[in-house]
Amino acid sequence: MLPEELIKEEQISLDDHATSKKKVLERLAVLLATEGKPPGSEQIYEKLLERERLGSTGMSHGVALPHARIQGLRHPRGAFLRLDEAIDFDALDDGPVDLVFGLLVPGDATEAHLALLAELARLFTDPHLCSRIRQARTAAEVLHLLYPHPLPDAASSHS
Repeated sequence: MLPEELIKEEQISLDDHATSKKKVLERLAVLLATEGKPPGSEQIYEKLLERERLGSTGMSHGVALPHARIQGLRHPRGAFLRLDEAIDFDALDDGPVDLVFGLLVPGDATEAHLALLAELARLFTDPHLCSRIRQARTAAEVLHLLYPHPLPDAASSHS
C-alpha cells in the first residue's frame, strides 16, 4: 500500500501536453516541488535526469516510473502525469509511454525507496488499473484508484 501522504490531487496532471522525456521530467519536477520549500523544481529535475541517464525508468505497457533520491527530503513525494499523447521513453518493451508516476525519496531511504518502487511497479503492471486510470476524468478519480479505500470526501459512498 502507498504511504497516505505520497501524492495529492494537485500533484496529478491529466491530459498533460508534455511531448518528450525531458518535458515530462520538467513537469514532474514542478509537481514534486512543494510551495517554495527545498528542494526546488530545478534541483528535482536535475536529480530525475541524473537517474534517467543511468537507465530508462520506462517499464512496459505505457508506464514509466522516474525516481530520485534527494538529500534533506524528509518524506517520500509523488506526482503523476497522464499524457494526452504517448511519447518515446526508452521503455523496456520499446512502446510509447502515457502514464508517468514520479517519485522522490529521502537520500538515505534505500530500503523504503526500493519497497515503494516495488509497490508502484506492482500497481502499474495491473492492466485493469492502468485502463481505469486512462479513463479517469479527474485527479480525484486517479487518487481513488491509487488508494482504493474510501477517501474522506467519498466516505458516504460505498464502492
